[in-house]
Amino acid sequence: MNLRQITIKDQINLKRIYFDSIQSIDEKIYNKEQKLAWSSQAWINLEFHKSITKGKGFIVEDLNKKIGFAIRYPKNKLSLLYVRGNFRREGIGNMLINAIEKEALNEGISSIHTEASLLSYKLFLKNNWKEIRKEKIIIQNIHI
Repeated sequence: MNLRQITIKDQINLKRIYFDSIQSIDEKIYNKEQKLAWSSQAWINLEFHKSITKGKGFIVEDLNKKIGFAIRYPKNKLSLLYVRGNFRREGIGNMLINAIEKEALNEGISSIHTEASLLSYKLFLKNNWKEIRKEKIIIQNIHI
């Protein structure tokens, strides 16, 4: 597997990974309606667009297949961390978190925050992140 910096040319692949990651979530965790509202953000949410065009991050490739990515935007926020469904639980999330943390530290940023889903918050806790509070997110009038 190859970890590299994201470039502007990666935008469509980031959207594809994001969509695949969300759509592959077990419907016992998020139902179809929730997944559709959430995954559609790649095309309609201005903050998502800002993150992938102005943020800094990494993408993981395996045999030229783009399988996961993480982006900081603004500098002290991990705004996006997604891995394709069939590559979950293979250490890619850990790899991405470590790369993001190392890059931030090299830039003099000692603290990063994020909003984590029901699926990813355990990954962050495992990587020594702290839970501040639980939130309920509403996207397109749908509770996520």
